[in-house]
Amino acid sequence: MNNQMTEKVAAKLYSAAPPSEEQEKRFLSFLKGKYHSDITIEWVQHDGFPGGFRLEVGTQIYDWSVNGRFQQLKDTLARVPDKNGNVVPLIKEALENWTPEALAQEVGIVQTVGDGIVVVSGLENTFYGEILIFSSGIRGMVQDLRRNEVGCILFGDDGEISEGDTVRRTGKMAGMPVGNEFVGRVVDALGNPIDGKGQIKEEDYYPIEAPAPGIVDRQPVNEPMETGLLAIDAMFPIGRGQRELIIGDRQTGKTAIAIDTILNQKGKDVICIYVAIGQKASSVAQLVENLRKREALDYTIVVNASASDPAPLQYIAPYAGCALGEYFMNQGRDVLIVYDDLSKHAVCYRSLSLLLERSPGREAYPGDVFYLHSRLLERAAHLSEEKGGGSMTALPIVETQAGDVSAYIPTNIISITDGQIFLESDLFFSGQRPAVNVGLSVSRVGGDAQTKAMKSAAGTIRLDLAQYREMEVFTQFSSDLDEATKNRLNYGEGLMRLLRQPQYHPMKQYEQVIILVTALGHIMQQVPIKSQKEFTQQLLEHFKRRESALCEEIESTGTLTPENRQKILDVSSEFCKEILNQNKM
Repeated sequence: MNNQMTEKVAAKLYSAAPPSEEQEKRFLSFLKGKYHSDITIEWVQHDGFPGGFRLEVGTQIYDWSVNGRFQQLKDTLARVPDKNGNVVPLIKEALENWTPEALAQEVGIVQTVGDGIVVVSGLENTFYGEILIFSSGIRGMVQDLRRNEVGCILFGDDGEISEGDTVRRTGKMAGMPVGNEFVGRVVDALGNPIDGKGQIKEEDYYPIEAPAPGIVDRQPVNEPMETGLLAIDAMFPIGRGQRELIIGDRQTGKTAIAIDTILNQKGKDVICIYVAIGQKASSVAQLVENLRKREALDYTIVVNASASDPAPLQYIAPYAGCALGEYFMNQGRDVLIVYDDLSKHAVCYRSLSLLLERSPGREAYPGDVFYLHSRLLERAAHLSEEKGGGSMTALPIVETQAGDVSAYIPTNIISITDGQIFLESDLFFSGQRPAVNVGLSVSRVGGDAQTKAMKSAAGTIRLDLAQYREMEVFTQFSSDLDEATKNRLNYGEGLMRLLRQPQYHPMKQYEQVIILVTALGHIMQQVPIKSQKEFTQQLLEHFKRRESALCEEIESTGTLTPENRQKILDVSSEFCKEILNQNKM
């Protein structure tokens, strides 16, 4: 209520018996001092407040019934801090010092409810993003502010809410419980465990919406976040704190790249967070089992808002996962977070916005759909040393229709991220997996996110593949080719075969370096294309067995000296001759 108001204020007093003359004077004195206005009090008999009363002034309520005072006590005890689990002395202290107060509660009334959306009137001072509690106990979040009412999205079943129900403000933004015990667990978008392993003890409570770190609080992205995939680490390296988009049609291996990247973080002290948005529960269960079998769940958190969950839970899921990531990043840890996928997230937000009666724009998306993802992805960062030096690397996934990267949501997210890995259906179905399109993929961080060894070994591979693609297009209808052209085509085809890699088999850095140096040294050109996979496996086994010191040096130092490069070429050449002489290829 406005303290400057001068018009007459009408109040209603609910109680079992009428107030005495002395009590009425005290009520009038209290209300005049509170609202600085003329007051009229209407008494309404109500047997629901034995030993107390309920005073309503506009949208504000003073509940002095037994239940109201008990609720005050509950709220006071809820604020008691948990110190080392010993809360009994603190509760005793709170009880001794507690006295009920005449606190005004702003209570709203449900006007309409349906499709996970509730319109509430009477909450004049509520704010955007505030959590509301309905009389049934279900929580909701304010998403639309209008002149006399607010639109709210529900985090539960709207069948438990009816028109006329009361709504209470909390004064709090939506938040996510965080803590080290979340690692290795599967939770929903509200932080509740859904893996059947019991409750999780939170250590803090982070808002799901938070401002991104400022320029001063960041440092350049210059440490590699290796995926273990040769095609990506060699040509489109990802750095810690980067945002690299994985984009492509349905069933082209987008999630496979993200999962292989998670598997490759084993033993590297990286916390991985996988956010599943709008997926089948069975698909997520299978993914969790794959992580568990490969011992990757020990450092991974899965946040699941499946297709069967209400749209509001799918909407807040990526922000909840990001809040978890920020907790570890602020501790100085490195975090990898996967959003799978943001195209479903945008569709979910579109449906919520249309239900809230917002004006649709291009492709029926609301006007703020760009801000929807930019405020999420901008929170990925490599923090400065003064802030602890932690990092959060984001791998958002977006699904395209028929390879159309110029559609609305893909172009939005491409402009937000620091590069994209484009997966092409034709490559996928031809057996090129991961189906990375070398021409349309890019990393805007580039060599800064590579170790010196990888940067040196990768050399001219992108240029060689670009020449091969161009030559392949011009010669596909030619029957008579000169020897130099045939050699160039064979060499390019060999490189493409080299980039094929089975799922769940990320490669170590020294393995990638050895293969790249050998291939770009044209040593593998002597090996038949169909035998290259077998040859590379035998070559790596040979180096691991005979040149373990060289492998260890590359892996630990991340450098490739000219002497070691020459040694790789010599050993590979000798091994190739030996294999060919034995007619094993």
